[in-house]
Amino acid sequence: MERGSTLFLKLTVILMGIPVLALCIFFVPELAELAAKLLPKFSFINYLVSIIFWASAIPYYFALYQAFKLLRYIDKNEAFSEISVVALRKIKHCAISISALHVLVLPLFYLFAEADDAPGVIFVGCVVPFASIVIAVFAAVLQRLLKEAIDIKSENDLTV
Repeated sequence: MERGSTLFLKLTVILMGIPVLALCIFFVPELAELAAKLLPKFSFINYLVSIIFWASAIPYYFALYQAFKLLRYIDKNEAFSEISVVALRKIKHCAISISALHVLVLPLFYLFAEADDAPGVIFVGCVVPFASIVIAVFAAVLQRLLKEAIDIKSENDLTV
């Protein structure tokens, strides 16, 4: 396969990291301050919110790295190999961990919706966990299909 055939996808994977970095730098501190205003009894809430959102960025960037590696495997004609299955498994685990971390912050979205009288905020808070679960399910399906394709390929290689 041509080396540049996945160039657009690689560029897209790289560009997907920029908005999350901007959110972590600019939006997370403001969200932490808002959480401190909503819950003045809990002085540690701003640190907790910051840590959870920044901690969810770690598996996000790790999943992007795994996706980039997967695209390199495709370029090297190693797409149907065990290392691709491992990369998909890691992407699945990253998506599950992102979803779990964002579920921990859902009560904060509820408190914001109560304070601002805007029930749609709760749905905004559910976007990331549900999107992460969809990615995890998609990665799991691809992992299983790839594993079965590798098994079929190895059986065919043995019969010939």
